[in-house]
Amino acid sequence: MQSRSSRHIDNAAHIRRIIATSVVLLAGLLLQSSPTAQAWRAERSREMTYDPQSGDGYVGSARCSSCHSEIYRRYLQSSMGKSMLDVSSSGISPGFLRDISLPSHSFNAQMDRHFATFTQDGKLFQSEYQLAPDGTDIFRDTHQIEWVIGAGTNGFGTVIRRGDYLFQGPQSFYSKPKIWGPSPGYESIDLGFNRPIQAGCIFCHSGRPRPIANTNGEFDNKPFSELAIGCENCHGPGASHVAAMKNGSSQGHKSLHIVNPAHLTPNLADNICMACHQTGDTRVLKPGKTYQDFRPGQPLDDTLSILMVPPTPITPPNADHVEHYYSMTLSKCYRESKGRLSCITCHDPHTEPSREEAPAYFNKKCLTCHTDHSCKLPLNVRQQSEPADNCVGCHMAKRDIGVISHSSATNHRILARPDEPFPAITFQQALPSLPDLIHLDPVPGREGNSPPMLTLLEAYGELAANRPEYVAPYLKVLDELNRTQPENALVQASLGRKELKEGNYQVAADHLKHALQIGPPQASTYADLSEALAKLNQPDESLPLLEKAIALDPYDPVIQKTLVVRLIQSKQYARALTALEQYLEVFPQDSFMREMRDRAKASQSR
Repeated sequence: MQSRSSRHIDNAAHIRRIIATSVVLLAGLLLQSSPTAQAWRAERSREMTYDPQSGDGYVGSARCSSCHSEIYRRYLQSSMGKSMLDVSSSGISPGFLRDISLPSHSFNAQMDRHFATFTQDGKLFQSEYQLAPDGTDIFRDTHQIEWVIGAGTNGFGTVIRRGDYLFQGPQSFYSKPKIWGPSPGYESIDLGFNRPIQAGCIFCHSGRPRPIANTNGEFDNKPFSELAIGCENCHGPGASHVAAMKNGSSQGHKSLHIVNPAHLTPNLADNICMACHQTGDTRVLKPGKTYQDFRPGQPLDDTLSILMVPPTPITPPNADHVEHYYSMTLSKCYRESKGRLSCITCHDPHTEPSREEAPAYFNKKCLTCHTDHSCKLPLNVRQQSEPADNCVGCHMAKRDIGVISHSSATNHRILARPDEPFPAITFQQALPSLPDLIHLDPVPGREGNSPPMLTLLEAYGELAANRPEYVAPYLKVLDELNRTQPENALVQASLGRKELKEGNYQVAADHLKHALQIGPPQASTYADLSEALAKLNQPDESLPLLEKAIALDPYDPVIQKTLVVRLIQSKQYARALTALEQYLEVFPQDSFMREMRDRAKASQSR
């Protein structure tokens, strides 16, 4: 996966501006190229399996079931136990098909796109297409759905495979209205089947994914060692525990061989939950770490820092989507407990009560601290709610998730009354060591320490893309790192990007070349270096760098468009048409590039 800060501040917008200023040139040169045009060529598997060859101490949830059969059985019925499903190979059950309203067709008039989800030969497919006025296909892109993500509480998304790359499907199923609609992020943008499944996303939706480091959506040939979220996601690798149980050495000290979150401090137990149930405004991996490096029982911040823009009374923290831990910390229950209240105080990950069981189940949790007399509402009023006398329904009401259609989530701030104001501490959480961010997962005892400079570089860089106030701290951190860690590839790539934006092309090229010499190659670094050399009138050196960028990230549309433009600028029309055809094989939904291809071919025939 590409490093976030190697694409810092406004990388995508910056390159898109280059493309925007080049499309006129592209159209013109394609149409003026006729003298040289003749040269152009142009169902749900219940068993949680695991790969025993992994050699990392993980054994898979099925191994746990031999001793913990009842817990395992109950867990399989929970949302986490059904977080991902394989719908590719073993056929799809009639019940599953009935539940997801197939076949489905929808039309997006704004984008002039049709979408269909259907079955064929026992497999599940999704199509995107556009029709001409006479009803014929302008383009049609169809892919088999290999997996679905989600247990269906709000719905689920679809995942396809293209070679060794995984992508989100453009349509998701929404359970409440029982319809297929645009996947989150696709409501007004046509991303086709080209939105990569990122390591940070799949880490929370599956048991043991196998992404390839430093790529953008590439996975091992077997993408998952374990499909759904499993026992070891919360309890850590089980090989030592299994071995100890076999030879009897675990008697009296089982915790030495397996992590039991109930035996951890509340902070470390919450860290396990926060890994997936707390997003903040930016999540930054520590240098050299991957999501697979996190182990339950260890501080999450050793692997991943979660940072948040400090809220203000004008911009209070009202999001419910994957902000469960932070919302809980703002509740009076959490503050009065002095941090003893944790996620597992109320949630047993092994057992998920049904909708009918939930009120009584969570009422019992509330009554461990409160009594029937704690509620100020008269009993007859409480009995009139639906369901009756429902603590959670009143004090932790579900609210719509703004970023996902037809979806809601529980508000974990545990309000005494709906109009309860935020506690004063909400707006006083920034520290002198970090005045412009809140560090949500600091290691206990190190709360006053600022995160490492490289972490802040990535955090500020990502935030600055949409928040100009973070540009200055980003540049300040980058300047400091230039003095203290000049031999870091991320620092050199970021310096190169900065100089490129400022028009210092030779200085930019020097930094970017150095970044490629000292660190793992990044597609964005190759693309930046290509741009710097193009600005220095070195097209012969510039073009191969774009090709290297595409080889590293073959599904980045901006880099591929840039290659087409540069080939035309250098009057390599045959190669430009070939690159354009290759682009449209990957991105057939791109109307502009498709029109350019058609106009070029028409000019060729004249």
